[in-house]
Amino acid sequence: MSAPVHIRNETNELRLLFEVCQTLEATGDLGSQMEAILEFMSSHTAMLWGGITLSARGEVSRAGATWRSGSWLSKLPPGFEDEHPVAVHRESVDSMVLETGLPVAVQYEAANPTALHRGNLRTIYKEDIALFAVPLAHGGNVLGVFFADRLFADSVAAEEDVRLLQVIASLVAQALTVRLEFEQRHSAVVEENRRLQALLHDQFHPVGMVGNSAALQAVIRELNQVADSNATVLIRGESGTGKELAASAIHSNSSRAGKPFVRLNCAALPEGLVESELFGHERGAFTGATGMRKGRFEMAHGGTLFLDEVGDLTPLTQAKLLRVLQEKEFERVGGGQAIRVDVRLIAATNRDLEQMVAEGTFRQDLYYRLSVFPILLPPLRRRREDIMPLATHFAEKYGQENGRVVRRISPEATELLTAYAWPGNIRELENVIERAVLLCGPGGVIEAAHLPPALQGLEPVPAPFASESRADTLDAALEALELRMITEALSDSRGNMAKAASRLGITERIMGLRMKKYGLSFKEFRGRSQ
Repeated sequence: MSAPVHIRNETNELRLLFEVCQTLEATGDLGSQMEAILEFMSSHTAMLWGGITLSARGEVSRAGATWRSGSWLSKLPPGFEDEHPVAVHRESVDSMVLETGLPVAVQYEAANPTALHRGNLRTIYKEDIALFAVPLAHGGNVLGVFFADRLFADSVAAEEDVRLLQVIASLVAQALTVRLEFEQRHSAVVEENRRLQALLHDQFHPVGMVGNSAALQAVIRELNQVADSNATVLIRGESGTGKELAASAIHSNSSRAGKPFVRLNCAALPEGLVESELFGHERGAFTGATGMRKGRFEMAHGGTLFLDEVGDLTPLTQAKLLRVLQEKEFERVGGGQAIRVDVRLIAATNRDLEQMVAEGTFRQDLYYRLSVFPILLPPLRRRREDIMPLATHFAEKYGQENGRVVRRISPEATELLTAYAWPGNIRELENVIERAVLLCGPGGVIEAAHLPPALQGLEPVPAPFASESRADTLDAALEALELRMITEALSDSRGNMAKAASRLGITERIMGLRMKKYGLSFKEFRGRSQ
């Protein structure tokens, strides 16, 4: 009778090993795999109780967890698990297996755990053994413990039970090692990704914003701070300082980057068309409205709407824009249906909105809504160290576009470029360099002669940037210095006399007298900043 039993057990072993291998090859949760293996052992052997414990010192996910066979626990007497020797002494058994890396047998008598060496397996009787515990070992590393009670009938030697358990433990350990290596590589990739993201965050530098001046770096820090938010941004600055580029950088580095970035220059359209451009119109809303048309707000749904020259909006359009910001909805021109949108607004202006609010030409409530996060772009004359990097950038750009090789900018041209006041800021510099690229010869050198007459001193420099260097007397030199300081203060404040006077440390009355003396008007500077 013993031979057929032995054959039957070998057949069950093969089925069990096959199902264990299939389970470990399949992708899935680690806990589900371990529980399935224990279920298969219960089906193909006489095991009533067992489990798999991962070392708490290991790096595999769920380290320190224990999975026990479950479906057959209901067959055990009440309290069996609490009274079972390995359940009561499991921690000491686990520790012994993890420390020695050897199988352990737990005997019924006094729950005495004994390390099993090859030579002494035959010295104990199987009926005295309550449970076997073997290490989950691979490549010299012990990853955990695999324990189970007597797997087959008493006719099967204890050596065979330990051998079967060790084979399964070896398969499980190999699978755990592969998972461990994967998790380590995945963790390394995640950590490297975090490091690179942090590096990009620290080195946030929008495309097209060339230069390393302190003034530009301060702006870049502000763009970085506000980019990944939904705050409304108001970008201030003179014409040509790169307000649209800054708005594009905010959008590109926000969570809305994959959605539309829609632009509208409020000053480039006739007054009657601005509202239609913003909110769209229905068919027949006005003459020429032959069909329904979506406005910029609808086009930008989910993304960002950039309104340039927002200071040029009419009072009526200002009121409607305020409603959209407050209620997130609007109606098309000629329509009555409320349309809700999810749009982040970035506005820009080169006008003095505070003065316009004081004069009543710009709504105060809209001003507060727009200037949640104001950013002031410095004029190019305030970041002179960026002039030559910008000039080189534009020379390369327009050289490539026009098939020209620009090797360098001559020292004489460099001196003129850095000395000029650049009332048109970066846009003016870009135009100057584009012209110079087209004029420079085959040698690829931009010379002073390739620059416009204003930069070469062949045309009079505008009054706000006149030099006092050729004064013949002390009084003339002092007047020239006073004129330069006043004009610079007025230019920087965009014609705001109060701000200019405060910067110079004089009263508005004295400021007015000095302006009258030199024939200056604040309107001239407001127009120049535009």
